[in-house]
Amino acid sequence: MGDVWKALADPTRRKILSLLKDKDMNAGEIANEFNMTKPSISNHLNILKQADLVDAEKVGQNVNYSLKTSVLQDVLKLISDLSSRGKD
Repeated sequence: MGDVWKALADPTRRKILSLLKDKDMNAGEIANEFNMTKPSISNHLNILKQADLVDAEKVGQNVNYSLKTSVLQDVLKLISDLSSRGKD
């Protein structure tokens, strides 16, 4: 779960996740939302993939990214469990 915390710690990666919440996007579409180089965006996307927060699917010459909610649900459950400690 360390990769998840690392991925979520960065505001750029959180914004990418927020963009993917609304719709799947390819790398170019994601890059257009930021004022940084495409290799930098690619690095952020790779970190999100390693943390299992996004899926990547090659379609023709593009790679389409989509949000994976299963890991986020696990994180929310962990936070909920920790915050309810002692309330039982």
